[in-house]
Amino acid sequence: MSTYVIGDVQGCYAAFMQLLAAIGFDPRRDRLWLTGDLVNRGEDSLSVLRWCRRHEDSLVAVLGNHDLHLLAVAAGYVRPHRKDTLGPILEAPDRAELLGWLRQRPLVHREGDWLMVHAGLMPQWTADAALALGGELQAVLQGPDWRDFLRQMYGNEPRHWSEALTGMDRLRLIANACTRMRYLHPDGGMEFLHKCAPLDAPPGLIPWYDMPGRMSRDVRIAFGHWSTLGLMLRADVAALDTGCLWGGRLTALRLEDGRTFQVGCHARLQPGQHE
Repeated sequence: MSTYVIGDVQGCYAAFMQLLAAIGFDPRRDRLWLTGDLVNRGEDSLSVLRWCRRHEDSLVAVLGNHDLHLLAVAAGYVRPHRKDTLGPILEAPDRAELLGWLRQRPLVHREGDWLMVHAGLMPQWTADAALALGGELQAVLQGPDWRDFLRQMYGNEPRHWSEALTGMDRLRLIANACTRMRYLHPDGGMEFLHKCAPLDAPPGLIPWYDMPGRMSRDVRIAFGHWSTLGLMLRADVAALDTGCLWGGRLTALRLEDGRTFQVGCHARLQPGQHE
């Protein structure tokens, strides 16, 4: 049995199928971890969701910002963005089943020495704390008040973690850290404007994984979301969003031996439009 972690698919169904063929994925034997953003901006998000739901016993997928956006659009709380490609899902006869399945996905997944999240973890969070806090939001999304969360989800505040946070402020911060974060200010506050690679970032911004004193260094964290970062494999983190949408690659990392597999992608976005 092999476990493969795959970076952001974002509806690029053809590349997803090519990568599964390249790794020889067998759902009876192997497992997939998907770093979130299953949908949006690619050519066939509907087929990606249907494939994942059909093979749910063989995969773990965490929620990304585009997945949450789909749920909010479907609930009627925001309008689709100009570049969104969510229409076929919203018009599908199995829409309710697919959206219900997506809403059940976790924000954080951990097995042994590996933890998976779409974007990142606040520096004060241990791996166990991140799992528990992700579970708080997952419980809301799976419960009767899920629409209330989606209605109030958008916004950048609060930017600093405190255990004293409650209610929507607490849930919004958890969602933003797990699905949107790239950089932190030196005081630990999240910064959402810049999406560039660290070498191009303004002085003073710190990639979340390099924040001094980060409490989650006892696990290796697999994440996506940051396409300008590209493939980065370190002892403490594995960044796996390699820009499939804008003509980069779709990447899989095999956890058992650290081998990577990649397939090329057709550009769906132009450079500089990174999400």
